[in-house]
Amino acid sequence: MQLLALTLPDLIVLIVIAFAAGVVRGFSGFALSALVMASAVLILPPKELIPVCWVLEMTASLMMVRGGIAEADKRIALGLAVSSALGVPLGLYLTTTLPVDQTRMLALVVLIALAALQLARVRLPFLASNFGLYASGLVAGVVTGIASIGGMVVALYVLAQDHPARVMRASLVLFLFASSLFSLMWLLGYGVMDELALQRGITLAMPVAGGVVIGKVLFRPSLERFYKPFALCLLLSLAILSLIRSVLN
Repeated sequence: MQLLALTLPDLIVLIVIAFAAGVVRGFSGFALSALVMASAVLILPPKELIPVCWVLEMTASLMMVRGGIAEADKRIALGLAVSSALGVPLGLYLTTTLPVDQTRMLALVVLIALAALQLARVRLPFLASNFGLYASGLVAGVVTGIASIGGMVVALYVLAQDHPARVMRASLVLFLFASSLFSLMWLLGYGVMDELALQRGITLAMPVAGGVVIGKVLFRPSLERFYKPFALCLLLSLAILSLIRSVLN
């Protein structure tokens, strides 16, 4: 039996992944697409996951963007989003032209590298400049086209800033929303956002929305410093496991 061109067991696994990723996004403010990509890339190739992640990110962003607009530094968020839109087509070109096995491994390697840099809290001082702003956005766009994880590149930019944490967190939420709008035209142009991808995304958006609500309820300000390391360790573990399985297969 197949639904959405997926076996029933695969669909159930994707629903569980979407819900869990939504919970993490709800209390940590990031890692939705990264967790979905790290966990589901052995079920669907990046080319098919990227448009699904777009729908999921848009769902989560619409639920969280109100606070983002209120506190975000709009110059930073929009500067990142506009430059990101320029990088997306390069990433999508690689995703749509390379063999599936290569795109899967490329997505996982990029994901692992970015998660490790964040977990180590690597600060790149040159990013605290206008050049750093637009360069971060451009690279985020390329990575979005490869694995739908541009937010993780922007998180490295955030680490290099001296702005209050709440402002940068809100700016990241607003960036994810705005960059999703800009990247849609490229997804449509490359033909990866088709009817099947939209149906899969809408189906998985429901468990993501439920997860975000629960994650926001679970959020405790006193434990905030633990949320991001937890999410990154979980992400690294899943991505490394998927990479090992991908190599062995």
